[in-house]
Amino acid sequence: MLPSKNVLTCMRSAIINALKFESTSSEQAVIQALNFLLENVQCRGEWLPATVDLSFASTQWQKLILVQQNGQAKIVRRHFEVCVFSYLAAELLSGDICVIGSEDYADYREQLLSWSECEPIVAEYCHSLGFANTASEFVAQLKSWLTQTASSVDTAYPDNRQVVINDSGEPVLKRPPKSPESPSVKLLEQAIAERLPERNLIDLLRNVDYWTNFTHHFGPLSGSDPKIERATERYLLTAFTYGCNLGATQAARHMRGVVTAKELLFVNRRHISVEKLNAANTDIINRYNVLNLPKIWGDGTTVAADGTKYELYEENLLSEYHIRYGGYGGIAYHHVADSYVALFSHFIPCGTWEAVYIIEGLFKNSSDIQPDTIHADTQGQSTPVFALAYLLGIKLMPRIRNWQDFNFYRPEQQTVYQHIDLLFTETIDWERITTHWQDLFRVVLSIKAGKISSSILLRKLGNYSRKNRLYQAFQELGRVVRTVFLLQYISDMQLRSSITAATNKVESYHGFSKWFFFGGEGIIAHNDPEEQEKIIKYNDLIANAVIFHNVVDLTEILRSLKREGYLLTREDVAALSPYLTSHIKRFGDYLVDLEAIPQALDEGVSLVLDN
Repeated sequence: MLPSKNVLTCMRSAIINALKFESTSSEQAVIQALNFLLENVQCRGEWLPATVDLSFASTQWQKLILVQQNGQAKIVRRHFEVCVFSYLAAELLSGDICVIGSEDYADYREQLLSWSECEPIVAEYCHSLGFANTASEFVAQLKSWLTQTASSVDTAYPDNRQVVINDSGEPVLKRPPKSPESPSVKLLEQAIAERLPERNLIDLLRNVDYWTNFTHHFGPLSGSDPKIERATERYLLTAFTYGCNLGATQAARHMRGVVTAKELLFVNRRHISVEKLNAANTDIINRYNVLNLPKIWGDGTTVAADGTKYELYEENLLSEYHIRYGGYGGIAYHHVADSYVALFSHFIPCGTWEAVYIIEGLFKNSSDIQPDTIHADTQGQSTPVFALAYLLGIKLMPRIRNWQDFNFYRPEQQTVYQHIDLLFTETIDWERITTHWQDLFRVVLSIKAGKISSSILLRKLGNYSRKNRLYQAFQELGRVVRTVFLLQYISDMQLRSSITAATNKVESYHGFSKWFFFGGEGIIAHNDPEEQEKIIKYNDLIANAVIFHNVVDLTEILRSLKREGYLLTREDVAALSPYLTSHIKRFGDYLVDLEAIPQALDEGVSLVLDN
């Protein structure tokens, strides 16, 4: 039975009364409207007196809220309620209103370092990134960067055969010619497929643990020594169980009585946490980074970020309906290095603005692979994200779509270009960046000091605000950085190709990791958000372990082929991928034989290839 409207009204007012809202700017109209609403919460009539300031509401809202009755202005109560709560939600997201005592909705300004704390370190920070350390010089540097980039693109435009600017000023990129499949690569892949040894998934995990000892991170949350028998065996079986989404009961049925469902549940809850899974994954990544073959695929300086949906049951705090994917679920947001290994992941609601986690994943990645360039999909095109990445010394290079939605910004209003002038529609407000230079660096240095996370800040900056001056400053700086990137993007086909290749890797990783997520019909059955996050981390652990083992097997096969006289070129090997699954057994009895010792890793012998 559903509660009545009166009950819902009382519940809503009780929640609002329990929270203390404050405006973070001098504008108090929304707070005053909220207080007016609470004062009249007991009113059951259709109308309220028009004695409240509605300047915060748009013209369309005001037309809907205000009506004339017998020559007197009145407020339609129900429409007014919807209007106030919609603006309250928007201003909470943008940071224009805060909740006293909250964490995510606190006044973010109080979480920042003071300028007196920033001043002694700002010069050194700017020097490390090549920035000028005064507002005027910083803006002059930006203006010169934008001016020179635009001029060089304009000069090279007649020779650029890949882009055409139409009469509306929209750049139209021609598709690059498709590279034909290399016969030698296909032959090499066939030779590898014939030689790949069949691997049981459990045995594969055991071997990777032997080489990396990642299970040493698991143990009682208290930090004491494990009090369970055959601890390593239990940890491997638990990682397999949850990484493949089998569930404790189903997995135990295939383990011949070696472990019970209750024991698997106990290990997962009492011995393994999100932090321990992150640490275990880091051990695998660091050992992987020592191997020779991955360095042919990438040097670890770039990473691609993207999300994929995992299904959840509807009655779940995290579960939301995803329009693009269809169905209820959450998003696993992965950061995948250019060498194919997954560096970090988040599990977030479908409705979350994914750009919030683009930068955060780099900060939380504690492995030896530390990229300084990040590729993303459509979510990475926001100007505040460009600005924050730039100030943090990160090169943001997203894959660009929907050209008609982007504006190019001139360095000066009087600047005119011979060939690309139609691209530019607006001019950068340099004064705004100069005025808020200190505010911009307060934010960046506060993030570096761990006072505030980039994800919390981007939630504030990801929502348009006409009042939030910090948002406006980040937006203006982001316009400079994004315009430079867009100019480089349309003029450099090799850059576009490298971005596409990087984002294709993370999309391939999604399919690869889900191949191991074969239990439970691919649905995450847990309702606890922490357990949901752990399942994604377990799945990454399984995927990275397979990637590691595949590289070990590939290296041995390539050396064997070389000894047999097979012509191996760097180009052919670079076209390979460790996302191989055809040789892996997922089903059957799941047992661990810790007595079987895998081959030793011969890190000293490099893989010599023909030029």
